[in-house]
Amino acid sequence: MCGRFTQASDAEIIAKVFELPGKPILSSRYNIAPTEYVAAVRIGGSGRELVNLHWGLIPSWATSTSVGSSMINARAETVAEKPAFRTAFRARRCLIVADGFYEWQKLGQAKQPYFISFGDHRPFAFAGLWERWHGDGDDAVESCTIVTTTANDLVAPIHDRMPVILNPEDHKFWIDPDVKEPQRLLPLLRPIDPKMMDAYAVSPLVNNPANDLPGCRVRVGK
Repeated sequence: MCGRFTQASDAEIIAKVFELPGKPILSSRYNIAPTEYVAAVRIGGSGRELVNLHWGLIPSWATSTSVGSSMINARAETVAEKPAFRTAFRARRCLIVADGFYEWQKLGQAKQPYFISFGDHRPFAFAGLWERWHGDGDDAVESCTIVTTTANDLVAPIHDRMPVILNPEDHKFWIDPDVKEPQRLLPLLRPIDPKMMDAYAVSPLVNNPANDLPGCRVRVGK
């Protein structure tokens, strides 16, 4: 799964990587947790746009926003068929802006947090889906989920799942609203090449989502 991630890259670099029309206004985030708002890129009326989405997808048919807390991730293996995600998979895909994520390795009764990123901490895109929910008399809520896949060789010793990190050359295809066929999209939902990535242990500071601090991703030990 993916339950915490970071987005602390320079806004100009993000604008270049995600081919945005202008420099976005973004705060550095070091411990993004479910139900918080996250930056995502999607196709709008005039092209690519950066929006803030509630992390935890709320299907259009849900009776309450509370369902979103259990839908922070969508498994690549079932995303095309599961009722909560299948419509968004065909019509509402997005690029969730990140530059690293955390995972916890079980060590007996304890859990050791790890930070996982590209070696140079470059920004990248999680494969995301988004949805718009209208409650009775409430303002619309736009929400998202992160697609996950089997872990690559780097992440597997830590956890058996990882978020889908899209190759930059696949960004355009993933968010193309004219592409709707699952058989064309599913091949993109594969583990990223582990040779490009780095993983190292970090302190328990990250365990508390209130700690949105650079220290969350500082290496500990060797």
